[in-house]
Formats: sequence, C-alpha cells, structure tokens
Amino acid sequence: MEQAIAKTKVEEERYRSLPAQLVVCLIIAMSLWSKDSMRDVLKNLIDGLSEAWVKVGKYWRFPCKSGITQARQRLGAGVMRQLFHQLVRPMANSETIGAFLNGLRIVVIDGTCLDIPDSDENARVFGRPGSRPGTRAAFPKVRLVILVEAGTHIIFDALMCPYRIGERVRALKLLRSVTKGMLLMWDRGLHSYAMVQATVSKGCDYLGRIPANVKFLNEKNLDDGSYLSSIYPSSKLRKKGKQPILVRVIEYTIENPDNPEEQIRYRLITSLLDIEKFPAQLLACEYHQRWEVENTIDEFKVHLLGRKTDIRSQKAREVVQEVYGLLLGHWAVRTLIFQAATSADVAPLCLSFTGTLGVIRRAIPKFQRLQPHELSFF
Repeated sequence: MEQAIAKTKVEEERYRSLPAQLVVCLIIAMSLWSKDSMRDVLKNLIDGLSEAWVKVGKYWRFPCKSGITQARQRLGAGVMRQLFHQLVRPMANSETIGAFLNGLRIVVIDGTCLDIPDSDENARVFGRPGSRPGTRAAFPKVRLVILVEAGTHIIFDALMCPYRIGERVRALKLLRSVTKGMLLMWDRGLHSYAMVQATVSKGCDYLGRIPANVKFLNEKNLDDGSYLSSIYPSSKLRKKGKQPILVRVIEYTIENPDNPEEQIRYRLITSLLDIEKFPAQLLACEYHQRWEVENTIDEFKVHLLGRKTDIRSQKAREVVQEVYGLLLGHWAVRTLIFQAATSADVAPLCLSFTGTLGVIRRAIPKFQRLQPHELSFF
C-alpha cells in the first residue's frame, strides 16, 4: 500500500484521522460488507482495534459521512489501480488441481456490466444502455472486461470503460497480460481475426467458439475428426492474397438440457494442432472451463456485492476507485481459498466462496485483538 501511495503521490502533508492506508483498506472492505453504510463498514473494519484502544484509555472519534467522502476524493483512483496491478497475478502451480491442461494454464476472457448510481456525472461519463423511444434505462452502467485463471477464479487483469465501448475493443487491449504457456478461452461474441492474431503474437494458445454465421473451408481432415482451415481478416483481403492464419476447427453437438431431442452444434477453433497431445474430444470436454468466468462474475456481483445497485459512488472517479476495491476484495477472498486448498491438497474450486467470505468478516476484528506473540498460533 505504501508503495502504491508513494507512486501516485497522494501522501498526506499533515496527520489525518483517515490516513491514506486506512482509506485503501476501507475501499476494499466496502466489498466485504457491501450492504452496510460507509460508517458501519469503517466500524467493522477497526472493531478489534477500537476495543484495544478503549483498554488503554484512547478514543477515536468516527468521521462523519462527508469526512469519509472527502478522504476518498483525496485518495483518488490511481492508488487502487496501482495496488491491483502490483499485487494480482495468476496463482496456480503445477500441483493445483484443474488449473492446467497438458501443461497449459487455462485462462478465460469475458465481460460484464455493473449498475452505478443515477447521477448526472455517472451518466455523462459511462452512459446508459439503449431503451425504447421516450424512455431511458434506470441506471448508467460501467463495462468491465476481465481475465480469469479458470482453476482458481483469480481475476489477474481487468479493464473498465463506458458502456458504449464494446467488449471486443477492450478484450484486445486486455491481451497484454496473456503469455506463452497459457491456453486462452473465449466465447463466440469475442471471435475475430484480430483476436486470433493478437493472441498468437503474444505466444499464447487459444480455444474459442465460432459464431454460426462464420464459415471455414475444410482444407485438411485430421484423424480425430477435426480439420485444418485458415482465417482471414476479411473476404476482400482474402481475395488480394493476404496471409492467413492456420487454425484447427473442432465441430461437435451436445444435447439441449431443456429439450433432450434437440442437438446444439458447437464449433471451436484452436491453435493446438497436435492431435496426439490435444485430441478433439479432450478440447471439446475442456471447453466447459470457459464457464468458470461466469461463476467468477457471480461471486463478485452476487455474493460479494449483493446490492440493488452494484456500485454506490456518485462520481466517476470514485466509481473507478470502488471497482478496483471490489476486484481487490475478490482477490483477497480467492487468495485465502487458494492457500487453504493448497495446504489441504484439494481443488480451490471445491471450497466455498461465501463460507470463506464469512470467515474473513469474523477474523478481521479477532486478529486485531491479538497480541503479536499470539499471531503464530492462529
């Protein structure tokens, strides 16, 4: 925290009742106690310390609501952004159950939207969804695109933007965090030549679903039922002889869970051309890992937040600040789950997110009451 504060140059020039480090903790704690007021969140955050101060005759006067707001405005959004990018990394190792496919780390990219308060500034900066003529959407929205490690649900990179900017645009920029040794999965809404080209240029392998209207010519049949084809940036450039990218296409059908007699056709493209190491059936079965990103979104939008309006800030800069606090809160819970799962030699996804969240809420004041020599025991 001190490094992030120093890099963004928001150190206090005088002593305050809400120093920058405490405000950073408060913003993260807003996601842990999302249904409480700001003052109650602060009280929960320092509950154990308050008891210790009373015993030695000290008293700390809780700031009013406007004081907390001013402290958040002084801090700004840069500290939280810096802290997020400084801390968050993929965590799975070779022993982590379900995190790798034949040595490749499975990561997923997707996007979601968060409702933000209906203020003039939020509406101007982030925008609203479209609605029928003569009406308007109830809330402005901020779009969030995330990169998730499928085996741990760690969100290791994220970008937010106004609602009007599509997921594809931000997803391309988010590829800054993919590396060699990863297998990136995406849904059909993110399919594009640019997505494939950018992923390949980073040395990362991919497995993505194809929209129904996109056609691929069968250039060579493979023994496992898949076939090789080529992807071009556009039909015009294809006719001009633009250099294509070689892809492997996997086609299969699954039963519709709502109507067992109906078959749903899936088509995937991948850069994994070795049919011995990555047969078509294996990749078709593993593609369900893409849905782990939906479970991750559910964790921080439903279980971590659980609010009627996802974000509580009325101003755009504090919205960005709060979203990074939410991402750091989710990271804190998931990091504890990963550590517990590693020590117990079980898959991180087998442990309860809401149960761990409850443990953290109860543990914060208890640890604050401990003496330094007691910490090792706990």
